[in-house]
Order: sequence, then C-alpha cells, then structure tokens
Amino acid sequence: MPATTPATTPATPPATTSALTPVLIVGSGPTGLTLACDLARRSVGVRIIDKSADFPRSSRAKGPNPRSLEVLEDLGVAGRVLAAGSGPLPMRKYRNGQAIADTDPSGSSHPTPDTPYAHGRLIAQWQLEEILRDRLAEYGVRVELGSEAVALSEGPGSVTVALADGRSIEARYVVGCDGGHSPVRKMLGVPFEGKTAEEQSMVCGDVEADGLDRGIWHQWFDEDGAVMMCPIPGTASGWWFQAGPERDAAGALVPPSLESFRRLFAKHTRLPAELLTRATLLSTYRVNERMADRYRVGRVFLAGDAAHVHSIAGGLGMNTGIQDAYNLGWKLARVVDGRSGPALLDTYEEERLPVASWTLDITAERLRETLDAIRRPGGGLDSAMSADTTGLGLGHPWSSLSAPGSTPRLRAGDRAPDAPCRDTATGAPTRLFEAFTGPHFTLLGFGPDTAEALRATEAAYGDTVRAYGVDAGAPHDLTDDAGHAHTAYGVTPATALLVLIRPDNHVALIAPATESGAIGDYLDRLAGTA
Repeated sequence: MPATTPATTPATPPATTSALTPVLIVGSGPTGLTLACDLARRSVGVRIIDKSADFPRSSRAKGPNPRSLEVLEDLGVAGRVLAAGSGPLPMRKYRNGQAIADTDPSGSSHPTPDTPYAHGRLIAQWQLEEILRDRLAEYGVRVELGSEAVALSEGPGSVTVALADGRSIEARYVVGCDGGHSPVRKMLGVPFEGKTAEEQSMVCGDVEADGLDRGIWHQWFDEDGAVMMCPIPGTASGWWFQAGPERDAAGALVPPSLESFRRLFAKHTRLPAELLTRATLLSTYRVNERMADRYRVGRVFLAGDAAHVHSIAGGLGMNTGIQDAYNLGWKLARVVDGRSGPALLDTYEEERLPVASWTLDITAERLRETLDAIRRPGGGLDSAMSADTTGLGLGHPWSSLSAPGSTPRLRAGDRAPDAPCRDTATGAPTRLFEAFTGPHFTLLGFGPDTAEALRATEAAYGDTVRAYGVDAGAPHDLTDDAGHAHTAYGVTPATALLVLIRPDNHVALIAPATESGAIGDYLDRLAGTA
C-alpha cells in the first residue's frame, strides 16, 4: 500500500472559493470517498470536505461485502484492501464461559467464474478510508478537513455552501455523505422517518487485549448479556468489542468505559478483567431504522447513512453507501460533462431508494433471526449472514434505465457477471471485469453475427463505449474457451446476442444481433439526442 497522508495533516483549501466547483462532496467516510474517486477518475472536478479536524481512527464497519469488493476493484483498490484486511473468521460461541460451538460462515463459499469474491473482507473502516484517500490523492484531490458546512442556498445553476469559518463554496452539484445525523439532510428539510429501538442497544469500542486466539471471532452469549470480540486486522492486539450494556440500579444504561468493558468481559468470559488494557472510540449503539423520503432536492443529493440507517445485522450499512456512490458517480459525470441531461440524475433516487427500503427490511429480518439464535446455546452472529447480505443479487430491473430484454440467466438491471476468458489476439488470460474496468459503457457481442454491430457502435460512440466480442471474430475479441461467459450470461453457443453494460457494471440492455439498432437508440436517449 502506498505511503499515507498523516492523519493530522489537513488538505490546504484553495485560496479562493469563487470558482465554480463541478461537484462538492460533504463528508469523507467510505461513501464520500468512493464517490470522489469515481468522479476524479472520470476527470470531473470534485472537492470533498469534512468538518473533522483530523481523520478518525474509528474501526466501526467491519469491511466490504462481495459486491463492494467488485466496486473497489473497478476503482483500482481491491488489491490494497485484500492485502490490508483478512478473510472472514470462524466464529466461536460460548455459554457460561465454555466454548460450545465453532462455525465458519464462509466455509462453504468459494469464488466461481462469475463471482470472484465469494465473501467479504474484514478491515477497519479507518484503514479502508486511508486506502481510498490514497487513491484519491493519486488524482490530485485531497480531503479538506476543518470545513464544516452550515448553510445551503441554491441559485439558478449552482449551490452555495456556507462554511463555519466564513468561507463559502459554489458548486454545480452537492452530495451529502455526512452520516446518519446529516446536517445536509437537515438543511434540505428532508424527513428521516422511522424508529429507534431504545431497548435494542449495545456498547461498542476498540480495545487492546491479550490472551485470546486472534484467528477467532469470539462470541460469549449468556441469558443475561453478551460480549463479542473480533480481532482488527493489521493490529497486534486490537479488537472490535461489542457487548450488551450494563445498567445501573435505576435501569439506566451505564456509559461505555474501560472499567465497564472490563466488568462485562470478566462476567461473560470468566477471564481476568485485566486482559483488557485499553478502550477507545467508545459509543452506545441503538438500532435505528430510518430513511429519507427523497434522495434529491434540486442540485443536492443524499447518499449513504445520510439517506438511510438500519440495523447492523448483515453488515449492509457501509456497503449500501458505497453502492449508492457507485450508482451516482457515472450519472453525475455524464451530466457535468454535458453527455446527458439533468433528468438522468433522477434515476439515482429511482434506483437506490427502493434498495434502501429493501435493506431496512432485510436487516430487520436478520436482526430478528440473530436475536432468536443467540437465545439458544451455540447460536451466534452467523445467523445475520445470508446470500442477501452479499449484495450480489441486488439490481434494479424496474428502472427506466433498464431496457426490456432478458436471457434465462440475466435481466436488464441485474449485476453484470464476471467470467474468465482469453484475449484472442494475444492469448493472454483475462476476465470480463477487466473489460468493464473504467468509466465507459461496455458492449459484449456473443457470436460472429455481432461483429458488425460491435464495430459500428464503437465507431459511432467513441470513448463512451468499448466493444468486445465473445467468440465473435471482432476487434477486442475474447475467447470463451470454457464457456463461462456464455453460461453466466445465459447465452447458448448458437445465439447471437448483444449485452450493453453500464459504467456501474449493471446490465442496461439485452438484444438479439438482428436488433442491434436498440443499442444506438438506448445511448442516444441517454445523451438526449433521440
């Protein structure tokens, strides 16, 4: 991993803020950084501000799920994330201090030709943010710390954001990625409807501890409480600590502290309290299930926790935010560059708001499953994990950007699968994901009858589309020796089929080669020329 910017060194803001910034991002967590990286690689002018004086060292979210790893691969940082993190760990469940069951939730999951990441990656949130900041710096963009947004005012072609220090920034578009308490959302007056389950609470923190096996996610569940400890990758003795809170004589929650953590640890583990030597980043977590009723107000957007919060069961919080950003990035870039009209930005809410609603439902369901499981000896956090929480099955076939058309395996709106292939010209091994990498649309043509459509599309749309033939005898041809691409896309060898894939690696359109004009029609509509 490249050298990182010291956490206490803020980026120097521009001497003047009068120049119009194409996109201003408020908040530099994983959502904001993903969006900034995506825009910067598309050569879109972007600034990202944060009210903090320095970068947080919070571990919080435990890492990207398989779909987020695919996003991070497209952004060029998946290798760094894999190197800095660790794979999922076996979970050891205890009762009355005794180990009674081991479970390996990832044991039956393996990469497949169409899914290179079978499971997520454990990595502290601060480490992931550091990797994304490094990537952003490679494009010459740095987070501007100590820049608190306090007011918004929208004009005919821009938004002015007033900062607490008296400066202001004028931008064509603003995106609030500033967390569940989002000041941007509050400035917009967007309701954040839902509920807080006060009785479902937990104390959390990062602790230093000795004497525990760091190859295990330890989970002590008793009838009167619980302690969970997961080792933080890249540290010698750091652990994520989560526990049911203590209560005082009046029944009120005892605030988290090293002393309280030690009492909880000793009570449930039957181990010496002194094994815990340090506790930082202390917080009390309550289950919140809330979402904004809209994601766009004029030129201002909401993403990540600013738009939705939910139970941590299933680990979908940070991941949903990363995928919000991935959906919005290419759309903002096209509009800023004048390649599409502003109406394209309406599809962000159209596609992502239903996903947030689904996420609230699935995390609530996973939480119920987990609470039921831990009441039984041997039950644990593995109950929160399911195929739904990988993010791989999430698409938006309802979207106005999803043209009619399907195969037995795939619909427009679905995630575009990967597949190993061979570069026909060089014989070198490659993958479909390598073809997709970058800010462009990708057109796949299956079969030799698609070659002409591939050539014509690339000639007509330049760098907007990259065309690849799969056993098509076309320029940029890929050989599908083992048939994995045909299988993943549901294409029989005798079929001539065109598949257009969006810059966020979702299927836009599926059409027979005989209807190749549908490709141009789709792209022209997107550009507003049809």
